[in-house]
Amino acid sequence: MKTTKLEKYRPVLHFSPNRNWMNDPNGLVFFKGEYHLFFQHNPFDNIHGPMYWGHAVSKDLVEWEELDIALFPDELGTIFSGSAVVDWHNTSGFFPDEPGLVAIFTHHLEGTENNPTKQSQSLAYSRDRGRTWVKYEGNPVLTHPTKVDFRDPKVFWHEASNKWMMVLATGQTVSFYSSPNLKEWKFESEFGDGIGSHDGVWECPDLFELSIDNSGIKKWVLLVSIGDNPRFDSGSRTQYFVGSFDGNQFVAENNDIKWLDFGKDNYAGVSFSDIPQADGRRIYIGWMSNWRYANHVPTEGWRSQMTLPRELMLRKVDGDTIVVQKVVGELNSYFSKQEELNGVTISGEMDNSYEVDADYAEVELTLENVNASQYGLTIWHTKTQFTTITIDTNENRLSLDRKNSGKVDFSDNFPKTQTVNLKGTIRIQLRIIIDTSSLELFINDGEQALTSLVYPDKACEGISLFAVKGNVNLVHGKISVPSN
Repeated sequence: MKTTKLEKYRPVLHFSPNRNWMNDPNGLVFFKGEYHLFFQHNPFDNIHGPMYWGHAVSKDLVEWEELDIALFPDELGTIFSGSAVVDWHNTSGFFPDEPGLVAIFTHHLEGTENNPTKQSQSLAYSRDRGRTWVKYEGNPVLTHPTKVDFRDPKVFWHEASNKWMMVLATGQTVSFYSSPNLKEWKFESEFGDGIGSHDGVWECPDLFELSIDNSGIKKWVLLVSIGDNPRFDSGSRTQYFVGSFDGNQFVAENNDIKWLDFGKDNYAGVSFSDIPQADGRRIYIGWMSNWRYANHVPTEGWRSQMTLPRELMLRKVDGDTIVVQKVVGELNSYFSKQEELNGVTISGEMDNSYEVDADYAEVELTLENVNASQYGLTIWHTKTQFTTITIDTNENRLSLDRKNSGKVDFSDNFPKTQTVNLKGTIRIQLRIIIDTSSLELFINDGEQALTSLVYPDKACEGISLFAVKGNVNLVHGKISVPSN
């Protein structure tokens, strides 16, 4: 069957909108057996435009059902990013009978010649599992007299101080507010001066607590996305800070810049609210694109997709506390084992090629360098379209080259090589999820991640392993493909 233009490049495993434009994930929340994914949406065009909240639900984080638009623009402005929570104890007064959902979002009112652009925080609530929404008559609930960038509220219940907390993007900082009822907000503190990356405007913050290596020792993690700056090739990306939070202020434990993802295509990600305590995971989804070329990627009739949902954890590595990412376990049921590759020696003289030929695939490799100067793998989308992942043992660097991966001519920036500095290259573990138009690469059990769009004619026909000027041992490998 011939692929229609509308369906070309559409992912199998990743959420994409049925039609038109999508960007930031919003309002991620779990309620009554459903994961809710709201998203920035222009229902009239496949480029960025007046923002609505689109809406999809899932039982397993992989298969999504797109529902009707949740939030529409009104006299206060269009509907920018935000979050959603379950108001279990009716602190808002919206739910006299049983708990329901509250969305906290930014109203964006575009400026005119006489009036500056205004961003304010507003509420909407749903009593029917998110199917219909009522905007609070007292909107907006939080404004600022001078800040133009005043957006993307991420709200959570802070158990220790018995109040709602909001972390808000405020230009080149984030600000913290508290509330007893979601309606009345009090300023607590501001974070960001003199710390972290300030290459672009700060956006889409998130704040949550994680355990280190399941030890019971907990630290707070603050995510902050950094907007595009044309002076840098990287485009938009996301940093994080590890530290402490006492219900009033966040204190980072070090000053170095930590990037959540070293690829170009993971931005504005946030985590789910109200995952049941028995589950206990901190699950994250990002927007799989980059503002440098997001409006120009070669899909027709729809545009953008989300990353696979990932569980976030903390791990101590060489004395540093870092965020580790692993694709959620729910994905495993979508694969069956195809081929085990063990005890293979890779050298420049040998052909180490493996047929895949699937709509999506997972490749897991543990590689041990003997004496090669470079080694890695090539993902053959077709016989002439390929993406190459190379580990340079002299530079201690991994690079992903997508310039031959298919359609790349829509952006001068898109074909440029993406790199990760590694701690070592003697032994390295890679996990790669290949979908119709993306690669998600996880290094050393999720200690580093690289997320990259690609636009080939097919997802994957095969992979080949290589070594330059020496040998590499494939200690263990596995290629998995769809289970049906």
